Formats: sequence, C-alpha cells, structure tokens
Amino acid sequence: MVQLIVGKKGKGKTKCLLDKVNTEVKNVLGSIAFLDKNTKHMYELNNKIRLIVVSDFMISNSDEFIGFVSGIISQDHDLQQMYFDSFLNISCLEGKDITETIDKLEKISEKFNVDFILSVSMDESDLPESVKSKIVISL
Repeated sequence: MVQLIVGKKGKGKTKCLLDKVNTEVKNVLGSIAFLDKNTKHMYELNNKIRLIVVSDFMISNSDEFIGFVSGIISQDHDLQQMYFDSFLNISCLEGKDITETIDKLEKISEKFNVDFILSVSMDESDLPESVKSKIVISL
C-alpha cells in the first residue's frame, strides 16, 4: 500500500509523518525505516525506527531511488513499513511526474508486503489523477 500526505511546503506534513511513524512503531510486528534528506528529525523518531539519510548515497534520479529502496527491502526481511519525508527531494522528482515512481512503489509494496507512507510537497490539485486515490492526509 502506498499512502500520501500532501500539502505545500510548511503546512506540517513532516509533523504528521513523525506522529504517524511514532504511533505505528508500537503496533507493527516488523521493522520500520524512515528515509529523509538529512538527520534533522533524528531525535524526534523512536529509537526502534531506522533512519536512513538518502542524500548520503548519491542518488541522482528516480530509478536509482527505486533501486535503493529495493536494496533496503532485500536486506531486511522483517521490514513492514517505510516512511519517506521530502519524497520529491529524496527521489529526485521535484518538478517531474511522480506517476511512474508511485506505480513502481505500489508493485514493490504488493510483492514484498511493505507499506509506503510518503510526504509530498504538492497541493492536492497539482497531483496527477492516478495518485489522488492514495492521499490519506491533505494539508
């Protein structure tokens, strides 16, 4: 399952994402990964959540990002959820169509039973129609 938390910059998406991940860590049996562009929110995350700073890994396009996510999943068979803060930034999709990448994440989710929760800095009206059904929170 892929879920989106959408809204323009500064609307509180990261806080929603952090609240959600810190609540979910008490309920999930498997492990959780939180992908971010930096370590700014490290101390706001429960210590059972694995923080991965994507910018450390020199990812330069969305295909490399999907490969990176696939690599994380291949190394952790207990992985149940992945949270992506600043999704457009970490996946190199700022100003680009996100449809194909969201579709790939959906297929990965179905195949490996990993849920993806993404914070997307876009207004709901600017999103492609095909991904609007995945919105869980719009700010």
